[in-house]
Amino acid sequence: MSEVRYNLGDEAFPPPKSLGYVGNNELDGAVYYPDDISSGTHPLIMIEHGFWDTCADADASTSLAAAQAALAKDEQSGDTADAAKQEAIIKADSDRLSAWPCASGVRQIPSYLGYDYLGRDLASQGFVVVSIGANGINSTSSGQADTVYQERAALINAQLRMWQQLSSTGEGPLHGSFVDARSGRPSTVNFKNHVDLKNVGLMGHSMGGGGVMQEIADSSRDTWPKGVSINAAFALAPTATWDVDPITKTSFAVMWGTCDQVNTGEYFDWNKDDNSAPIAQYTVPGGVHDFYNKQWSPSSGQVSAHDDAVPGSKPGTCKSQFPGATTPQSDQKELPEQRQRRITQDYASAYFADHLLGRTQYEPYLTGEKPFPGMGGAVNTQLDGGNN
Repeated sequence: MSEVRYNLGDEAFPPPKSLGYVGNNELDGAVYYPDDISSGTHPLIMIEHGFWDTCADADASTSLAAAQAALAKDEQSGDTADAAKQEAIIKADSDRLSAWPCASGVRQIPSYLGYDYLGRDLASQGFVVVSIGANGINSTSSGQADTVYQERAALINAQLRMWQQLSSTGEGPLHGSFVDARSGRPSTVNFKNHVDLKNVGLMGHSMGGGGVMQEIADSSRDTWPKGVSINAAFALAPTATWDVDPITKTSFAVMWGTCDQVNTGEYFDWNKDDNSAPIAQYTVPGGVHDFYNKQWSPSSGQVSAHDDAVPGSKPGTCKSQFPGATTPQSDQKELPEQRQRRITQDYASAYFADHLLGRTQYEPYLTGEKPFPGMGGAVNTQLDGGNN
Protein backbone atom coordinates (compact mmCIF):
# COMPACT_ATOMS: atom_id res chain seq x y z
CA MET A 1 0.00 0.00 0.00
CA SER A 2 1.28 3.47 -0.90
CA GLU A 3 0.14 6.94 0.15
CA VAL A 4 0.39 10.38 -1.43
CA ARG A 5 -1.25 13.70 -0.65
CA TYR A 6 -2.19 16.83 -2.54
CA ASN A 7 -3.24 20.36 -1.64
CA LEU A 8 -4.41 22.79 -4.30
CA GLY A 9 -5.14 25.59 -1.83
CA ASP A 10 -7.11 26.32 1.33
CA GLU A 11 -9.77 28.25 -0.61
CA ALA A 12 -9.46 26.63 -4.04
CA PHE A 13 -13.10 25.52 -4.20
CA PRO A 14 -15.68 28.33 -4.44
CA PRO A 15 -19.33 27.31 -3.92
CA PRO A 16 -21.50 26.93 -7.02
CA LYS A 17 -23.29 30.26 -7.39
CA SER A 18 -26.61 28.49 -7.80
CA LEU A 19 -26.48 27.25 -4.20
CA GLY A 20 -26.20 30.63 -2.56
CA TYR A 21 -23.69 29.17 -0.10
CA VAL A 22 -21.04 31.60 1.18
CA GLY A 23 -17.47 30.47 1.89
CA ASN A 24 -14.66 28.74 0.02
CA ASN A 25 -13.22 25.30 0.80
CA GLU A 26 -9.88 23.58 0.39
CA LEU A 27 -9.15 21.09 -2.37
CA ASP A 28 -6.87 18.55 -0.77
CA GLY A 29 -6.74 14.86 -0.16
CA ALA A 30 -4.93 11.86 1.25
CA VAL A 31 -4.67 9.08 -1.35
CA TYR A 32 -4.19 5.41 -0.47
CA TYR A 33 -3.57 2.97 -3.31
CA PRO A 34 -2.07 -0.44 -4.14
CA ASP A 35 1.70 -0.48 -4.55
CA ASP A 36 1.30 -1.76 -8.10
CA ILE A 37 -1.19 0.80 -9.39
CA SER A 38 -0.36 -0.15 -12.99
CA SER A 39 -2.21 -3.48 -12.77
CA GLY A 40 -5.53 -2.63 -14.39
CA THR A 41 -8.11 -0.13 -13.19
CA HIS A 42 -9.17 0.26 -9.59
CA PRO A 43 -12.53 1.42 -8.21
CA LEU A 44 -12.37 4.78 -6.45
CA ILE A 45 -13.65 5.27 -2.90
CA MET A 46 -13.97 8.87 -1.66
CA ILE A 47 -14.30 9.76 2.04
CA GLU A 48 -15.67 13.04 3.44
CA HIS A 49 -15.26 13.93 7.14
CA GLY A 50 -17.83 15.69 9.29
CA PHE A 51 -18.18 18.87 11.33
CA TRP A 52 -15.34 19.63 13.73
CA ASP A 53 -13.00 22.37 14.87
CA THR A 54 -10.67 23.42 12.08
CA CYS A 55 -7.59 24.87 13.78
CA ALA A 56 -5.29 23.18 16.32
CA ASP A 57 -5.05 26.26 18.54
CA ALA A 58 -4.09 24.71 21.88
CA ASP A 59 -4.15 28.06 23.74
CA ALA A 60 -7.67 28.79 22.54
CA SER A 61 -8.79 25.30 23.51
CA THR A 62 -7.39 25.66 27.06
CA SER A 63 -8.90 29.12 27.46
CA LEU A 64 -12.25 27.91 26.16
CA ALA A 65 -12.43 25.05 28.67
CA ALA A 66 -11.61 27.41 31.54
CA ALA A 67 -14.21 29.95 30.41
CA GLN A 68 -16.88 27.28 30.08
CA ALA A 69 -16.18 26.04 33.61
CA ALA A 70 -16.28 29.61 34.95
CA LEU A 71 -19.55 30.30 33.15
CA ALA A 72 -21.15 27.22 34.72
CA LYS A 73 -20.22 28.54 38.17
CA ASP A 74 -21.50 32.01 37.30
CA GLU A 75 -24.84 30.60 36.23
CA GLN A 76 -25.15 28.78 39.56
CA SER A 77 -24.19 31.81 41.63
CA GLY A 78 -26.11 34.34 39.55
CA ASP A 79 -23.02 36.46 38.73
CA THR A 80 -24.36 37.98 35.49
CA ALA A 81 -21.47 40.42 35.05
CA ASP A 82 -18.79 37.73 35.05
CA ALA A 83 -21.03 35.45 33.00
CA ALA A 84 -21.08 38.05 30.23
CA LYS A 85 -17.29 38.25 30.40
CA GLN A 86 -16.92 34.48 30.09
CA GLU A 87 -19.38 34.35 27.20
CA ALA A 88 -17.25 36.87 25.31
CA ILE A 89 -14.15 34.75 25.94
CA ILE A 90 -15.98 31.63 24.76
CA LYS A 91 -17.04 33.39 21.56
CA ALA A 92 -13.49 34.62 20.83
CA ASP A 93 -11.89 31.23 21.53
CA SER A 94 -14.49 29.38 19.48
CA ASP A 95 -13.84 31.72 16.56
CA ARG A 96 -10.11 30.94 16.75
CA LEU A 97 -10.76 27.20 16.77
CA SER A 98 -13.16 27.39 13.82
CA ALA A 99 -11.26 29.87 11.64
CA TRP A 100 -10.35 29.14 8.02
CA PRO A 101 -7.69 29.47 6.86
CA CYS A 102 -6.04 29.07 10.25
CA ALA A 103 -4.06 31.95 11.76
CA SER A 104 -0.37 32.21 10.93
CA GLY A 105 1.60 29.63 12.89
CA VAL A 106 -1.47 27.56 13.76
CA ARG A 107 -1.83 24.19 12.04
CA GLN A 108 -5.13 22.87 10.80
CA ILE A 109 -6.82 19.92 12.46
CA PRO A 110 -6.49 17.40 9.60
CA SER A 111 -9.81 15.62 10.05
CA TYR A 112 -9.40 14.08 6.60
CA LEU A 113 -6.44 12.05 7.93
CA GLY A 114 -8.55 10.46 10.68
CA TYR A 115 -9.73 7.63 8.43
CA ASP A 116 -6.29 6.38 7.43
CA TYR A 117 -7.09 2.96 8.91
CA LEU A 118 -9.92 2.65 6.38
CA GLY A 119 -7.87 4.02 3.51
CA ARG A 120 -5.02 1.61 4.05
CA ASP A 121 -7.23 -1.44 4.49
CA LEU A 122 -9.31 -0.64 1.41
CA ALA A 123 -6.17 0.05 -0.66
CA SER A 124 -4.87 -3.39 0.30
CA GLN A 125 -7.95 -4.85 -1.39
CA GLY A 126 -7.29 -3.03 -4.64
CA PHE A 127 -9.17 0.27 -4.25
CA VAL A 128 -7.88 3.78 -4.77
CA VAL A 129 -9.09 5.70 -1.72
CA VAL A 130 -9.21 9.50 -1.45
CA SER A 131 -10.05 11.18 1.87
CA ILE A 132 -10.87 14.85 1.28
CA GLY A 133 -10.81 17.92 3.52
CA ALA A 134 -13.91 19.98 4.39
CA ASN A 135 -12.53 22.43 6.95
CA GLY A 136 -13.59 25.42 4.87
CA ILE A 137 -17.20 24.24 4.94
CA ASN A 138 -16.99 23.57 8.67
CA SER A 139 -15.77 27.12 9.25
CA THR A 140 -18.54 28.75 7.20
CA SER A 141 -21.55 26.45 7.71
CA SER A 142 -23.11 28.32 10.63
CA GLY A 143 -26.46 29.76 9.56
CA GLN A 144 -26.40 27.91 6.23
CA ALA A 145 -28.10 24.65 7.21
CA ASP A 146 -30.43 24.78 4.23
CA THR A 147 -27.53 24.54 1.76
CA VAL A 148 -24.63 22.97 3.65
CA TYR A 149 -25.32 19.40 2.49
CA GLN A 150 -25.65 20.50 -1.13
CA GLU A 151 -22.32 22.28 -0.68
CA ARG A 152 -20.76 19.12 0.72
CA ALA A 153 -22.11 17.16 -2.24
CA ALA A 154 -20.78 19.83 -4.61
CA LEU A 155 -17.33 19.43 -3.04
CA ILE A 156 -17.47 15.69 -3.68
CA ASN A 157 -18.41 16.39 -7.30
CA ALA A 158 -15.51 18.83 -7.70
CA GLN A 159 -13.08 16.23 -6.40
CA LEU A 160 -14.58 13.46 -8.55
CA ARG A 161 -14.35 15.71 -11.60
CA MET A 162 -10.62 16.23 -11.04
CA TRP A 163 -10.07 12.51 -10.60
CA GLN A 164 -12.07 11.69 -13.72
CA GLN A 165 -9.92 14.10 -15.72
CA LEU A 166 -6.70 12.76 -14.26
CA SER A 167 -7.60 9.13 -14.89
CA SER A 168 -8.90 9.65 -18.42
CA THR A 169 -6.26 12.09 -19.72
CA GLY A 170 -3.47 12.24 -17.14
CA GLU A 171 -4.00 16.00 -17.01
CA GLY A 172 -5.99 18.50 -14.99
CA PRO A 173 -5.44 20.20 -11.61
CA LEU A 174 -4.14 17.03 -9.97
CA HIS A 175 -1.40 16.45 -12.54
CA GLY A 176 1.96 17.00 -10.87
CA SER A 177 0.34 17.83 -7.50
CA PHE A 178 1.11 14.68 -5.52
CA VAL A 179 3.69 14.45 -2.76
CA ASP A 180 4.80 11.37 -0.86
CA ALA A 181 2.99 11.21 2.50
CA ARG A 182 6.14 10.28 4.42
CA SER A 183 8.88 12.33 2.83
CA GLY A 184 6.86 15.26 1.47
CA ARG A 185 8.79 14.99 -1.80
CA PRO A 186 7.06 15.20 -5.19
CA SER A 187 5.64 11.88 -6.35
CA THR A 188 5.58 10.64 -9.94
CA VAL A 189 2.75 8.14 -9.39
CA ASN A 190 0.73 7.77 -12.59
CA PHE A 191 -3.02 7.28 -12.15
CA LYS A 192 -3.87 7.67 -15.86
CA ASN A 193 -6.15 4.82 -16.99
CA HIS A 194 -5.86 3.17 -13.56
CA VAL A 195 -8.80 4.65 -11.61
CA ASP A 196 -12.31 3.48 -12.47
CA LEU A 197 -14.67 6.45 -12.14
CA LYS A 198 -17.58 4.38 -13.39
CA ASN A 199 -17.33 2.27 -10.26
CA VAL A 200 -17.20 4.74 -7.36
CA GLY A 201 -17.97 4.22 -3.68
CA LEU A 202 -18.50 6.97 -1.14
CA MET A 203 -17.94 7.09 2.61
CA GLY A 204 -18.88 9.86 4.99
CA HIS A 205 -18.94 10.46 8.73
CA SER A 206 -21.40 12.67 10.61
CA MET A 207 -22.14 15.73 8.44
CA GLY A 208 -19.80 14.19 5.88
CA GLY A 209 -22.16 11.21 5.93
CA GLY A 210 -25.01 13.63 5.33
CA GLY A 211 -23.07 15.07 2.39
CA VAL A 212 -22.60 11.59 0.96
CA MET A 213 -26.30 10.81 1.36
CA GLN A 214 -27.15 14.11 -0.34
CA GLU A 215 -24.81 13.15 -3.19
CA ILE A 216 -26.56 9.82 -3.81
CA ALA A 217 -30.08 11.19 -3.32
CA ASP A 218 -32.34 10.77 -6.36
CA SER A 219 -32.46 14.57 -6.71
CA SER A 220 -28.65 14.83 -6.99
CA ARG A 221 -27.85 12.15 -9.55
CA ASP A 222 -28.00 14.62 -12.44
CA THR A 223 -25.20 16.65 -10.82
CA TRP A 224 -22.65 13.84 -10.98
CA PRO A 225 -19.71 14.69 -13.25
CA LYS A 226 -19.79 13.23 -16.75
CA GLY A 227 -18.17 9.81 -16.82
CA VAL A 228 -18.74 9.20 -13.09
CA SER A 229 -21.05 6.55 -11.66
CA ILE A 230 -21.52 6.13 -7.90
CA ASN A 231 -22.56 2.55 -7.18
CA ALA A 232 -22.46 2.28 -3.38
CA ALA A 233 -22.12 4.37 -0.22
CA PHE A 234 -21.28 3.58 3.41
CA ALA A 235 -22.21 6.28 5.93
CA LEU A 236 -20.97 6.44 9.53
CA ALA A 237 -23.55 8.04 11.85
CA PRO A 238 -24.76 10.38 9.08
CA THR A 239 -26.67 13.48 10.12
CA ALA A 240 -29.97 14.25 8.41
CA THR A 241 -29.98 16.26 5.21
CA TRP A 242 -32.11 19.40 5.10
CA ASP A 243 -34.88 18.05 2.86
CA VAL A 244 -34.45 14.32 3.63
CA ASP A 245 -34.34 13.67 -0.13
CA PRO A 246 -35.24 10.06 -1.03
CA ILE A 247 -32.47 7.64 -1.96
CA THR A 248 -34.00 4.83 -3.99
CA LYS A 249 -31.51 4.05 -6.78
CA THR A 250 -28.09 3.67 -5.11
CA SER A 251 -27.06 0.95 -2.68
CA PHE A 252 -26.07 2.25 0.73
CA ALA A 253 -25.28 1.07 4.23
CA VAL A 254 -25.53 3.07 7.44
CA MET A 255 -23.57 2.28 10.60
CA TRP A 256 -24.28 3.88 13.95
CA GLY A 257 -23.48 3.15 17.60
CA THR A 258 -26.01 2.84 20.39
CA CYS A 259 -24.15 5.47 22.47
CA ASP A 260 -23.89 7.93 19.56
CA GLN A 261 -25.70 11.07 20.69
CA VAL A 262 -25.02 13.04 17.49
CA ASN A 263 -26.56 10.78 14.84
CA THR A 264 -29.92 12.05 13.58
CA GLY A 265 -30.16 10.43 10.15
CA GLU A 266 -32.52 7.46 10.03
CA TYR A 267 -31.85 6.81 6.34
CA PHE A 268 -32.63 3.10 6.42
CA ASP A 269 -36.13 3.62 7.83
CA TRP A 270 -36.80 6.54 5.50
CA ASN A 271 -35.94 4.57 2.35
CA LYS A 272 -36.77 0.94 3.05
CA ASP A 273 -39.51 -0.58 0.87
CA ASP A 274 -39.07 2.23 -1.68
CA ASN A 275 -35.55 1.51 -2.91
CA SER A 276 -34.66 -0.33 -6.11
CA ALA A 277 -31.17 -1.18 -4.77
CA PRO A 278 -30.25 -3.12 -1.61
CA ILE A 279 -29.69 -1.09 1.55
CA ALA A 280 -28.50 -2.00 5.04
CA GLN A 281 -28.18 -0.66 8.56
CA TYR A 282 -25.59 -1.87 11.09
CA THR A 283 -26.11 -1.04 14.76
CA VAL A 284 -22.98 -1.28 16.93
CA PRO A 285 -23.68 -1.75 20.66
CA GLY A 286 -21.56 0.65 22.69
CA GLY A 287 -20.31 2.59 19.67
CA VAL A 288 -19.90 6.38 19.99
CA HIS A 289 -19.69 9.23 17.50
CA ASP A 290 -16.13 10.51 17.62
CA PHE A 291 -14.25 7.21 17.54
CA TYR A 292 -14.75 6.69 13.80
CA ASN A 293 -12.22 9.49 13.27
CA LYS A 294 -8.78 9.02 14.84
CA GLN A 295 -8.13 12.78 14.91
CA TRP A 296 -11.26 13.29 17.02
CA SER A 297 -10.50 10.46 19.45
CA PRO A 298 -8.73 10.97 22.81
CA SER A 299 -5.77 8.71 22.00
CA SER A 300 -4.68 11.12 19.24
CA GLY A 301 -3.78 13.92 21.66
CA GLN A 302 -5.16 16.31 19.04
CA VAL A 303 -6.72 19.62 20.03
CA SER A 304 -10.49 19.21 20.68
CA ALA A 305 -10.33 15.39 20.70
CA HIS A 306 -12.60 13.78 23.29
CA ASP A 307 -14.97 10.93 24.11
CA ASP A 308 -18.41 12.37 23.39
CA ALA A 309 -20.50 9.55 24.87
CA VAL A 310 -22.83 10.25 27.79
CA PRO A 311 -21.30 8.33 30.74
CA GLY A 312 -23.32 5.43 32.11
CA SER A 313 -23.97 4.67 35.76
CA LYS A 314 -20.93 2.39 36.00
CA PRO A 315 -17.31 2.76 34.85
CA GLY A 316 -16.77 1.64 31.28
CA THR A 317 -20.40 2.18 30.29
CA CYS A 318 -22.25 4.79 28.25
CA LYS A 319 -25.91 5.74 27.95
CA SER A 320 -27.79 4.44 24.92
CA GLN A 321 -29.02 7.09 22.49
CA PHE A 322 -31.55 5.45 20.20
CA PRO A 323 -32.83 7.93 17.58
CA GLY A 324 -36.48 8.76 18.11
CA ALA A 325 -36.84 6.35 21.05
CA THR A 326 -39.19 7.09 23.94
CA THR A 327 -37.78 4.37 26.19
CA PRO A 328 -35.39 5.33 29.01
CA GLN A 329 -31.67 5.33 28.32
CA SER A 330 -29.86 2.17 29.37
CA ASP A 331 -26.24 1.40 30.20
CA GLN A 332 -24.16 -0.04 27.39
CA LYS A 333 -20.61 -1.34 27.59
CA GLU A 334 -18.67 1.34 25.73
CA LEU A 335 -16.44 0.09 22.94
CA PRO A 336 -12.77 1.10 23.06
CA GLU A 337 -11.62 3.30 20.18
CA GLN A 338 -9.60 0.61 18.45
CA ARG A 339 -12.40 -1.96 18.72
CA GLN A 340 -14.96 0.36 17.18
CA ARG A 341 -12.62 1.21 14.33
CA ARG A 342 -11.88 -2.48 13.71
CA ILE A 343 -15.61 -3.21 13.41
CA THR A 344 -15.99 -0.23 11.06
CA GLN A 345 -13.05 -1.41 8.97
CA ASP A 346 -14.33 -4.98 8.70
CA TYR A 347 -17.81 -3.98 7.59
CA ALA A 348 -16.76 -1.18 5.23
CA SER A 349 -14.12 -3.32 3.53
CA ALA A 350 -16.52 -6.26 3.13
CA TYR A 351 -19.28 -3.96 1.89
CA PHE A 352 -17.22 -2.36 -0.86
CA ALA A 353 -15.58 -5.66 -1.83
CA ASP A 354 -19.06 -7.08 -2.30
CA HIS A 355 -20.70 -4.08 -4.00
CA LEU A 356 -17.84 -2.75 -6.14
CA LEU A 357 -15.71 -5.83 -6.76
CA GLY A 358 -18.44 -8.48 -6.78
CA ARG A 359 -16.75 -10.61 -4.12
CA THR A 360 -19.89 -12.41 -2.97
CA GLN A 361 -18.02 -14.46 -0.36
CA TYR A 362 -18.53 -11.45 1.95
CA GLU A 363 -22.33 -11.61 1.79
CA PRO A 364 -22.72 -13.97 4.81
CA TYR A 365 -20.84 -11.46 6.98
CA LEU A 366 -22.82 -8.48 5.72
CA THR A 367 -26.14 -10.23 6.25
CA GLY A 368 -25.25 -11.33 9.77
CA GLU A 369 -25.16 -15.04 8.94
CA LYS A 370 -21.50 -15.22 10.01
CA PRO A 371 -19.48 -13.12 12.49
CA PHE A 372 -16.29 -11.51 11.30
CA PRO A 373 -13.31 -13.57 12.52
CA GLY A 374 -12.13 -12.48 15.94
CA MET A 375 -14.52 -9.56 16.13
CA GLY A 376 -16.71 -10.70 19.03
CA GLY A 377 -19.81 -8.85 20.15
CA ALA A 378 -23.03 -8.67 18.20
CA VAL A 379 -23.70 -6.11 15.49
CA ASN A 380 -27.40 -5.85 14.75
CA THR A 381 -28.17 -5.98 11.04
CA GLN A 382 -31.21 -4.73 9.13
CA LEU A 383 -31.52 -5.32 5.40
CA ASP A 384 -33.84 -4.36 2.59
CA GLY A 385 -33.12 -6.08 -0.69
CA GLY A 386 -34.61 -3.54 -3.05
CA ASN A 387 -37.55 -3.86 -5.36
CA ASN A 388 -35.75 -4.53 -8.61
